[in-house]
Amino acid sequence: MRFAVSPMWEVGTSFRALTGGAAHPVHRPWVEQVRPRLAAAGLDRGWLAELVPPAGYVADFLNPAPAGPAPDLATELAGILATPEDRVRRDLDRLGEQAGRLGPRLRALYADPRARLPRVVEEIGTYWELALAPYWERIRAVLDAEVFHRARQVAEHGAGHVLNDLHSSVSWEDDVLRLVRRKPPLSRPSAGPGLLLVPSAFTGPHPFARVTPPGPPQLAYPARGVGALWVRRPVAGTAALAAVLGRSRALLLAELDSPASTTELTRRTGLSAAGVSQYLTALRDAGLVSAHRAGRSVLYARTAVGESLLLAAAS
Repeated sequence: MRFAVSPMWEVGTSFRALTGGAAHPVHRPWVEQVRPRLAAAGLDRGWLAELVPPAGYVADFLNPAPAGPAPDLATELAGILATPEDRVRRDLDRLGEQAGRLGPRLRALYADPRARLPRVVEEIGTYWELALAPYWERIRAVLDAEVFHRARQVAEHGAGHVLNDLHSSVSWEDDVLRLVRRKPPLSRPSAGPGLLLVPSAFTGPHPFARVTPPGPPQLAYPARGVGALWVRRPVAGTAALAAVLGRSRALLLAELDSPASTTELTRRTGLSAAGVSQYLTALRDAGLVSAHRAGRSVLYARTAVGESLLLAAAS
């Protein structure tokens, strides 16, 4: 049994949260920021919209089993590109059975997976930049904390205790792992070796299981700490920080509790557009903010270093 933090699990589950109309209330601040960007880029009616329906089955090839504890998005996208054609078609057959028929993009993907998969991967990269990259350090901190917590549980109480503590629908007893929502039953030989546990910020109230031998079964489950993910943190101590960074740079760093464009920050702070651009460049060069392309604009977000600096100034 091992744990992994998977960007692609967050892609599929977050896309469903945005488009399925039933996002958990916890994610409302994120949804309100991201949904307009998604619509402006046309991603609400692209490849992902057909591969990740509002409910039910999601194509398994979108979640290649992570080879390590924390693969980056590029590694997982390479895994998607390497999916055998028969695997792609098998997943699409299942999607077609669920929906009654495949949409036009998925019919084209079925006809020629090798030619169409690069387009799917390109759209996933665009979605990542719009919806997840500006928030990834914050999300990743929650997922890493979850893995650390579970690793301590394993060390102190054993793997069985961890499995019984993951979720009310998951239990381990008499050498049998039971998933309330999983049917039909699976034997060890048919399920593949080992078990991969994937904490997720967007799975919603229930875990998701993915079984695609010969890879290990994957169980994506709700991570602890998600409830505080989008809570706006009050910022204090900016006066002390201003003495080091300058008043305008400290103000901008404090304003980036959620990712924002230069135009948005200009409106919020009253600084000139040229000044905001200059100060953000300085903050980015210092590793305190990161920049992410979102269509025709760029979103700026605080990095973990920027978060730590604000917290230190406030203490």
